Amino acid sequence: MSTLCWIRRDLRLHDHKALSMTLSGGETSMVFIFDSHILDNLKDKNDPRVTFIYQSLVELEKELQKHGSSLFILYGNPEEEIPELAKKLKVKTVMWNRDYEPYAKKRDAQVMKNLKAQGIESQDFKDSVYFEKHEVLKNDGGIYKVFTPYKNKWLELFEASDRSVPEYKPLLKNLKQHTFKKNILEHNWYPEIGFQETLPVLSGGRKAGVKRLKKFAEQITDYDKTRDFPSLDGTSLLSVYLRHGVISVREMVTLAASHSSSGNRTWLNEIIWRDFYHMILDAFPRVEKEAFKTEYNQLSYPGGTREFKAWCEGQTGYPIVDAAMRQLNATGMMHNRLRMVVASFLCKILLVDWKKGEAYFAQKLLDYDLASNNGGWQWSSSSGCDAQPYFRIFNPYTQSKKFDHEGKFISEWIPELRHLKGNDLHHPSPLLAPSYPPPIVDYELNRKRALIMFEKLKKS
Repeated sequence: MSTLCWIRRDLRLHDHKALSMTLSGGETSMVFIFDSHILDNLKDKNDPRVTFIYQSLVELEKELQKHGSSLFILYGNPEEEIPELAKKLKVKTVMWNRDYEPYAKKRDAQVMKNLKAQGIESQDFKDSVYFEKHEVLKNDGGIYKVFTPYKNKWLELFEASDRSVPEYKPLLKNLKQHTFKKNILEHNWYPEIGFQETLPVLSGGRKAGVKRLKKFAEQITDYDKTRDFPSLDGTSLLSVYLRHGVISVREMVTLAASHSSSGNRTWLNEIIWRDFYHMILDAFPRVEKEAFKTEYNQLSYPGGTREFKAWCEGQTGYPIVDAAMRQLNATGMMHNRLRMVVASFLCKILLVDWKKGEAYFAQKLLDYDLASNNGGWQWSSSSGCDAQPYFRIFNPYTQSKKFDHEGKFISEWIPELRHLKGNDLHHPSPLLAPSYPPPIVDYELNRKRALIMFEKLKKS
């Protein structure tokens, strides 16, 4: 039986559910589509995320050619391209791994419909998350909306399986033997898709992902102690590799469960948070466009263009916030602790709508993932499920002194402040740092304004 495996956010040959299933049934071709629906909406044609994907595909093609095969590369509308290719190859079935974003679900349903009209079967599989929404449920069958009980049930299910993590080993000998004339090694796809090569700070490809995974394995036991300090090499930097499926979620869980240290448990907790947010997006797709707590849709944020622009450019006069935003703009990276700090600051101190910040992160983050990004912003803005209570507002000065005590991170990204030390670095005065902007708003005053704004909403 001839089959076609459509890869999307699973750019690897190892531990790949859909590919494993297709190859177990017989001769298999593989295809990747540069989805015009997605790419045409990216404003920056120098987007390093596209290059990360490109690099991953180049490495994948090299592996396929070792087995006498090649990856079909296409650009366009998947609803049309997949059925057309399947018909041309005379395959019986097309298989892929599931995606839980609203657009992807709608797209995949249409692809299935179009394939069926041609008499071609289709099947999708769980691969990008460890547990799907229907697997971690309340005792009454309901969806969890609070993280801690969800986590407890997740762990209960994991322990019930004896912590046995499945691994899917594709029979690569069943790859269809062919050479595609527009393979990504011989054909430059950048002009065709309308982008320019822009090297990301983290290289794409499985080799780079595995190297990063092995490095983190050596330091994971200290993860809980180092992860909140942006000047330390204390995080895994694996999120972008997981986002594009260069590394599988099962490899992540295997590492997390390899020891019983507090660092391992803390990292597993982060993986569970990811599953939780994907479950929420899958079960409640409306969160893509609105607040999970619908009453928060009524909030009218008084912060305007001036405040938002300063936040985007790292010119708010609050060093830890500005350093984080400058790092994001320059690298597409931001430390997880600082994502919470800058999000809380935008919504609750600058009083700017959280959806604007979410959209800006979507433009800039190398590891951008709709479910996690949306979940994080809704948590910070108190509008999401199991969100941070509205009256808890990150103090940028306290966060700065606690997690960048010596100012190493601030000094790296704000050269105007490198001559300062101690409290002067965390809370600079215009006299000591004339080239650095003064605070755009008064923290205490705007904190009170935020509390009044939220309290009025609660009473209405």
